[in-house]
Amino acid sequence: MKWKFDWFLFGMVAAVAVAWVFPEPGATGGWMQPELLTKAGVSLIFFLHGLLLSFAALREGTLRWPVHLAVQGSTFLLFPLLGLALLAGLGTTVSPELKLGIFFLCALPSTVSSSVALTATARGNVPVAVFNATLSNLLGVVLTPLWIGVVITATGQALPLGEVLVDLLTWLVLPLVVGQVARPWFGAWATRHKPMVNRVDRGVILLLVYTSFCDSVQRGIWTDYGWEIIAIVLGVSLALFGLVMGFTRGLSRTLKFSRADEIATMFCGSKKTLAAGVPMAQLIFGAHPGLGLILLPIMIYHPLQLILCTALAGKWARRSGK
Repeated sequence: MKWKFDWFLFGMVAAVAVAWVFPEPGATGGWMQPELLTKAGVSLIFFLHGLLLSFAALREGTLRWPVHLAVQGSTFLLFPLLGLALLAGLGTTVSPELKLGIFFLCALPSTVSSSVALTATARGNVPVAVFNATLSNLLGVVLTPLWIGVVITATGQALPLGEVLVDLLTWLVLPLVVGQVARPWFGAWATRHKPMVNRVDRGVILLLVYTSFCDSVQRGIWTDYGWEIIAIVLGVSLALFGLVMGFTRGLSRTLKFSRADEIATMFCGSKKTLAAGVPMAQLIFGAHPGLGLILLPIMIYHPLQLILCTALAGKWARRSGK
């Protein structure tokens, strides 16, 4: 497989590096005003998603309910159950912030653009992928904080779930709806300039990654733990990816899905979104000093899933004679 430079993945590394060297501007109380910048950035991201989201393609895949149940079950049931097992298995070997981050990864919705793109590359069912990736992100607004609330409550803490849901609805869902309403006027323009819109979207996410790490760097979170946590998270990510891919493949064949539906199920059911994950973490956890560690698992899982799924998509495409 030929390697292609990905400026976004490079940008994630750069954002963390800049936060390490210059944490003051993006930390709480810094001149960048991250408390306001975060919510403005989240709103912009989901407004742009609303502008680009076409429900015409979704209608083509809405009737394949066994596939939808398999994908959403993998995303919001299998993954969180595996996360709970990991929390029990890790015990006190890792910090509470990192354990919370691992479970946050497991509770996140699927990706949208990469799930659809990889499904198309592998000659899978694209309308099914579009429907499930979009549905996953809409369900995640409610289900992700609910799962996080269950875990936090079990540790004796409290998550102000009502406030979190109001925040998510205000800063995620409302801009998404506004974007949909604005589609008749600006949708064609956004589609024509999709590469530019995507660059703006990714740029805002990198800015949020930077501010997310600033507080944890300034408060010394990273100096308390060695780089072995990277190895732990990488191992956990590989295990999660392998288990879920194996499960979705076995379930697809048990339910006798077509090859195209199986590909869509495996890609959509195994992916986790960084694009929605960073804004959701900002809203759910607020100014938590360990936010950098909480985000670390999704930041490692994201590039890992892209590399592995791209390799699989190319292999399956060649098998299909593409």
